[in-house]
Amino acid sequence: MSASHATRIARDHCLAPERVDAPIYGGRYRRLFADLPPLDVDEERLHQLGRPGGPCDVGAAFFDDERPDAGGAAVWPFFGQFIAHDITADRSPLGHRADPDQIRNFRTPRANLEGVYGAGPIGSPYLFAREDPARLLIGPSGHDLPRNHEGIALVGDPRNDVHLFMSQIQLAFLRLHNRLVDRLRADGIGEDVLFDEARRAATWHYQHIILREFLPSLIGPDRVADLLEHGPRHYRADGGEAYIPFEFADAAYRYGHAQVRQRYQVNAHFGPCPVFPDLLGFGHVAADRAVDWSLHVDVPGHPPAQRAKRIDGRLPSSLIALPAQISGAAPGDDYASLANRDLQRGQAVGLPSGEAVARYLGVEPLTAAQVALDWEGETPLWLYVLKEAEALHDGDRLGPVGGTIVGEVLVGIVDSDPESFRSLDPDWEPTLAGARPGTFGLADVLIPVEEA
Repeated sequence: MSASHATRIARDHCLAPERVDAPIYGGRYRRLFADLPPLDVDEERLHQLGRPGGPCDVGAAFFDDERPDAGGAAVWPFFGQFIAHDITADRSPLGHRADPDQIRNFRTPRANLEGVYGAGPIGSPYLFAREDPARLLIGPSGHDLPRNHEGIALVGDPRNDVHLFMSQIQLAFLRLHNRLVDRLRADGIGEDVLFDEARRAATWHYQHIILREFLPSLIGPDRVADLLEHGPRHYRADGGEAYIPFEFADAAYRYGHAQVRQRYQVNAHFGPCPVFPDLLGFGHVAADRAVDWSLHVDVPGHPPAQRAKRIDGRLPSSLIALPAQISGAAPGDDYASLANRDLQRGQAVGLPSGEAVARYLGVEPLTAAQVALDWEGETPLWLYVLKEAEALHDGDRLGPVGGTIVGEVLVGIVDSDPESFRSLDPDWEPTLAGARPGTFGLADVLIPVEEA
């Protein structure tokens, strides 16, 4: 695939400011804390935070072993990104939006693997095997996504090919579906319902991972248990129709950018290297570049995996100076920095300060010493969420502001989905075996038991 074609895909579907209209879902975003006033910061001051050498830049000379790693494995911010692509897609301009009420979400706000299945065998036939349309296509080598002759991935969401880790997670979920097809077929499930049953089983396993493994490590098991028992207090689906709050999409759920390591050992022979530009996607994956997931997620019988970076308000240099293929911005432009893009998105939709949200939730706001910025006034919500995690939990998980927003939205969208396991069978447990007896987690998707 040509470099110009790759650039267009990346800019149209990932991080760039250009708007792309498409006849997809089109639901609207909303404010979660609509009564709170926006934090309006001078853009020059705002962008100083995210420029190379600024407070949000970890620095090109930083090595991952200079500070203790987080407790969580390296895979988790990328799985978080996979979830983000499943439930939200904002293709509006990056700058100020004249009317945030008109910004559309081009994904259904459900944890339903839309990026894996597209519109199903009828609406997206190019994702499925011609001779066995219950099965999803994978690349002929088995270690890459299916692609056309120009190397463009055949996937439900092109963002899931943005970098190597994303494409390999996508591949793992394609394989999960096909494992379930084989199992259900062996159990005698009829061909007329085989795809639907496999899709439901894969989606429920995915939702189980979100609620029982991902969220507890991200916001704390006690907060998750309370949400699962009593439900969200602030996030309310309108008449059962879920939505994505701006505070989630444009601030709190962007926490994962601060968990990305400076460098990764991809497999035994490839690495250490940064995500960008070394692992940029939108092209064929050679066998010697396939991810060895045992280096990125803990697997019984293997040494501990690489860990994520602690959340501390700083991004690795590969995200402060994004390739033009990803950002659509020239080198040195403020919008080549993902930190500035995160800050600008919050400003553009009029998000409140982190301190204002804390007071609204009845939480003691961080002190100026905890925020630790040369900064007058209150803190942009995205940066506050990162600083809160650092100050209150040593960067291992989100604090009360970030944890409330992220936890309530993810639990809320699963609970409001009439097809989720929480709605149809709350006592359901995964049917696939896990490497640890009695459990099933992300490691079992990435490295099935029979391959571990």
